[in-house]
Amino acid sequence: MASATLRRRLHHGDVDGRKYERYDATDSETLSEPLLGSSSDSKDAYHEEHSLEDIWEEERKRQQVHWTLIFSQLIAQWAQWIAKVVFGSGSLFGRFLSLPHKGSGGKLLPPPLTMLQEERLRNIKRRIEIPFDGSRMEHQDALRQLWRLAYPQRELPPLKSELWKEMGWQGTDPSTDFRGGGYISLENLIYFAKTYPEAFHRLLHKQDGTRAEWEYPFAVAGINISFMLAQMLDLQSGKPSTMAGIRFLEFLEKDEMAFDNLYCVAFQMMDSQWLAKRASYMEFNDVLKATRAQLEHELTREDVFSIKDLLPFKLLNK
Repeated sequence: MASATLRRRLHHGDVDGRKYERYDATDSETLSEPLLGSSSDSKDAYHEEHSLEDIWEEERKRQQVHWTLIFSQLIAQWAQWIAKVVFGSGSLFGRFLSLPHKGSGGKLLPPPLTMLQEERLRNIKRRIEIPFDGSRMEHQDALRQLWRLAYPQRELPPLKSELWKEMGWQGTDPSTDFRGGGYISLENLIYFAKTYPEAFHRLLHKQDGTRAEWEYPFAVAGINISFMLAQMLDLQSGKPSTMAGIRFLEFLEKDEMAFDNLYCVAFQMMDSQWLAKRASYMEFNDVLKATRAQLEHELTREDVFSIKDLLPFKLLNK
């Protein structure tokens, strides 16, 4: 092809208020080869030559897309079946995939929560945020209910009475002992008494083992356990970021009352720690710390899938 010098002039024109550009080209020398497709005769010849080949090519591509779609659907169906068998929630692989992982800040991130988990977690957070209010009739009735469950054969005392000390309140007015425990701690005690009455009375009356001369106060200990659990499970944050808290979310999907049931287990565990350490009143905080450490360990065991799998749970039904 002979060399050609192509000169272009840029023109601007306003069309409908917008600027358009066009190029004019002129040759300093005549082009020895025609521009591709500039001749109508060459176009017709080209289409006659390639039309049949193009039809077969398009048909081949259509068939290829058709069979590719069929195979992709079959592969997707097989993948779903394999996922159910191999990676199901009850399998080892399924359990591995549901493990928490660390985020950018180094905190543990729980797996995505189901709608049921989200709802039950919100309910627990709402309960934790309710303070005990001695002026509310509902809260007064709950205290009376706890007394009847603890001492069904005895007369109900006034809300301010020396008799409340027998249950393990520090003063004559139980409402002054709740502090950071909130109303949920009273609900926990009532749930314990109603769901596991034998274990509740055994701990209330200190019937197990050789006891110290200066025992822990039962009701106040219960309030401290509620507070300890809320902290350990990281329930006051957006989403739990501790291993114990993340495992608790697994239990929550299967058991709406998981927090209350775990409370009962923790109370039984605390009493067992108390006896093992031969502890007295001034050592209660040390016992509570040891209880938390043991409970955290129990919650991270690989063979624990529900609260009923925790070893101290069996003691609630003995």
